[in-house]
Amino acid sequence: MSVDTATVRHIAKLARIAMSDAEVEALVPELNNILGWVEQLGEVDTSGVEPLATVVDQKLRLRDDVIDADPLTGGNVRDKVLLNAPEAQHGFFAVPKVIE
Repeated sequence: MSVDTATVRHIAKLARIAMSDAEVEALVPELNNILGWVEQLGEVDTSGVEPLATVVDQKLRLRDDVIDADPLTGGNVRDKVLLNAPEAQHGFFAVPKVIE
């Protein structure tokens, strides 16, 4: 595939980019080079190669989910927290029903 000035102007119009004639002329060979590289990639035999989401094996680092035993900063203080609630039911904050 080859790109000409009309194609570059059309792409610029679709992208809503204002380009001067000099910019259009400069972009034609650049886009043709990029398309040439894409055609080269299309010639590579990739049969038997599994698709990748990333080239680096990344694992999500997780910490242990433990409750701090400190009564001031730790967990396990549900009843103390619910003392601040205007109304609590079944160990949860009770809120009015909202229907739109």
